[in-house]
Amino acid sequence: MTTVPDPDIRLLRDALGPLRDREQVAQRLLESSARHSFDPDRELDWDAPYAEGKWFWPPELVSLYDTPLWNRMSEERRMELARHEAASLATLGIWFEIILMQLLARHIYDKPVTSHHVRYALTEIADECRHSMMFARLIEKGGTPAYPVPRVHHNLARILKTVSTTPGSFAATLLGEEILDWMQRLTFPDERVQPLIRGATRIHVVEEARHVRYAREELRRQMVTAPRWERELTRISSGQAARVFSICFISPEVYTRVGLDRREAMAQVRASGHRREVMRSGAKRLTDFLDDIGVLRGPGRRLWRSSGLIA
Repeated sequence: MTTVPDPDIRLLRDALGPLRDREQVAQRLLESSARHSFDPDRELDWDAPYAEGKWFWPPELVSLYDTPLWNRMSEERRMELARHEAASLATLGIWFEIILMQLLARHIYDKPVTSHHVRYALTEIADECRHSMMFARLIEKGGTPAYPVPRVHHNLARILKTVSTTPGSFAATLLGEEILDWMQRLTFPDERVQPLIRGATRIHVVEEARHVRYAREELRRQMVTAPRWERELTRISSGQAARVFSICFISPEVYTRVGLDRREAMAQVRASGHRREVMRSGAKRLTDFLDDIGVLRGPGRRLWRSSGLIA
């Protein structure tokens, strides 16, 4: 009996061309890791006091920027909001990285332990451990509380970590990495921002570039080689993850902490054209890639649209 090729697979292979050798990609990433890896405890000056008049996050990336509420706020209160939003983003980053470390460990569980692919995954897990400790230390030094995601999403992530397929895991990884990476690329060269924050974001950007490459190459491979049901599940699960990400991106508690009316602040963020543009700009490189490899299709695309990350 003749097997009819999956037309979805044929279209993806035609669009993407030959897949890169997994071991060669991992070998190059291992070489890059050997040259450009950092120990934040040693690289950053944790004992230096924060500089007067410096922001903890670029003002244009603060959620309320250019809203009526922002325009009524004093400069001091704007900077205080930026400090708390930086802590909220650091907390979100730790949450994502702990999920990612577990997903990576699951990904390599059945793979050859001496392969470059597995060695790089373990290298990335070590990177993420250092990043999570760095972000936790930034929160503590900044004098703010941590801002955990809502309990319902925290617990739903337990299900994701248990049942996620390989392509779903890497799609979620990229969602958690690329938008924050885009913001951090604007942050570390910005001289208005605290030197310690700039140093931490520089480390994160350099090392996350490798993580993004690893995840993109593997997701690209999976969208060609995975069975149809798994590709369809990835499209839906990534769209749902995008919705959760947009909800959890900044904790509403930050507005209460700086003395703002939470409901008014959240309503103005939702109505802000500037904020929509920031989030879509941050997601564009990712969503263009996901579109190219066939992830943004069908009901999944509608979920991505409802997240506000694509128009």
